[in-house]
This record gives sequence, structure tokens and C-alpha cells, in this order.
Amino acid sequence: MSRLHVDWTACAGRGLCHELLPEVLGSDPWGYPVPRDGSREPEVPEGLRQHANTAVALCPRLAIRLIS
Repeated sequence: MSRLHVDWTACAGRGLCHELLPEVLGSDPWGYPVPRDGSREPEVPEGLRQHANTAVALCPRLAIRLIS
């Protein structure tokens, strides 16, 4: 299973990642992603892997990536 890493220094809180991965990420009042499981690097279930790949590819600040 993969995990989603957010580079907080690069993130601008645009909200695209939590729109594409609402099962994994919520958002705070300013639009920054908040892992729903409360972890620092939330797990991405296999069934959501394609959505996670899309979120990584479309992040305008390149602030998220999948890690093993």
C-alpha cells in the first residue's frame, strides 16, 4: 500500500488534491489538505491509487507524491 506525502513548504492550499481524493484528504479552513486518518502520511488504498496518481500529476505546486 502506498502513502501520500505532502510537502508543506511547497503546498499553497489550492485544494485540488482533496477534491480528487476526498476519501483520503479533507481540508482545513484555508484549503490545505488534512489527512482524514490523522496521520502525517495517509495510506492510499489500492482502489484509489489511480485517483492519487492523478492528484499527484495535477498538483499545481508539485507538493504531493506517493511513497511506498
